[in-house]
Amino acid sequence: MLTKNALNLKDFLTRAKNTFVNRINKVQGIFSSDIGIDLGTANTLVYVKGKGIVLAEPSVVAVDSTTNEVLAVGHKAKSMLGKTPRRIHAVRPMKDGVIADFEIAEGMLKALIKRVTPSRTLFRPKILIAVPSGITGVEKRAVEDSALHAGAQEVVLIDEPMAAAIGVDLPVHEPSANMIIDIGGG
Repeated sequence: MLTKNALNLKDFLTRAKNTFVNRINKVQGIFSSDIGIDLGTANTLVYVKGKGIVLAEPSVVAVDSTTNEVLAVGHKAKSMLGKTPRRIHAVRPMKDGVIADFEIAEGMLKALIKRVTPSRTLFRPKILIAVPSGITGVEKRAVEDSALHAGAQEVVLIDEPMAAAIGVDLPVHEPSANMIIDIGGG
């Protein structure tokens, strides 16, 4: 059984640790970005904490088929259609709300993250990604892995209907019924 002094010391150390962790989190919050991504089949939206939606781009990637290098993403990739050599193809890495091409989706995420984060960031961004509610664990893992490989420090997935409900300020914690209809683009 612990003595009163030992319990006080243990309590003090726990509070000190929590204070330290909270301070680290605040410092990281100053120097890193929190990003929300709606990774859609037709379009991708990127939200940055404190700034709102900063990107709304088509989910299209221009890829050099000889090197598999991502050349352009979003509007720029879409504008390249029909104006490039044969080796450059436009690819939609998402199908039915899930990743159809892991490497290209990763390249798209990397390009989008790079566009919305400052170049001299000390910490990688924490990313919240909205995913369809019916996807499998394997598909969720693919989204998570592609975001981590694209440069995320941490990835949290949220079901798209829940993200939509929160986005329109529905009382999601109350025992009341609401209906969300997400038609989507794919």
